[in-house]
Amino acid sequence: MDAPFVPDNFVPPLELEVPGMRLEPLGPEHNERDHEAWSSSMDRIRATPGFEHDPEDPWPRPMTLEENLADLEGHQADFATRRGFTYTVLDPADLDVVGCVYIYPSKDEEHDVRVTSWVRATRSELDTPLRNGVSRWLATDWPFERVDYELEV
Repeated sequence: MDAPFVPDNFVPPLELEVPGMRLEPLGPEHNERDHEAWSSSMDRIRATPGFEHDPEDPWPRPMTLEENLADLEGHQADFATRRGFTYTVLDPADLDVVGCVYIYPSKDEEHDVRVTSWVRATRSELDTPLRNGVSRWLATDWPFERVDYELEV
């Protein structure tokens, strides 16, 4: 989908505070921390709802820092053009990347949006608080009525 999937007058939030976490738009400045977070947690991410294996787009898969940077630049471009919104999940104490949240158009007719998220293996205790916080955020601050976001981990 190339067109924005949110109304023209909608201003996407630039942060979310959840106990023990802070979300902000994912960008190239997060490259090294993001790469380390997901590459050290590939098995856990693959077991997270929404990240089932897709042979056409297998992720997570090993990537170089340069490949990851290109991926982050793509997410940043999607955010700027309102085609999708990806947020990095940071530990507010040390700004370490602990996960990611993806908000993109749904590919099915039943939903407006598909949301997925993951947290790194060493911070698995944050998965449920992240999902709960993001779910409340989507219900109150976003223009979606039919959200596809699996809450069970």
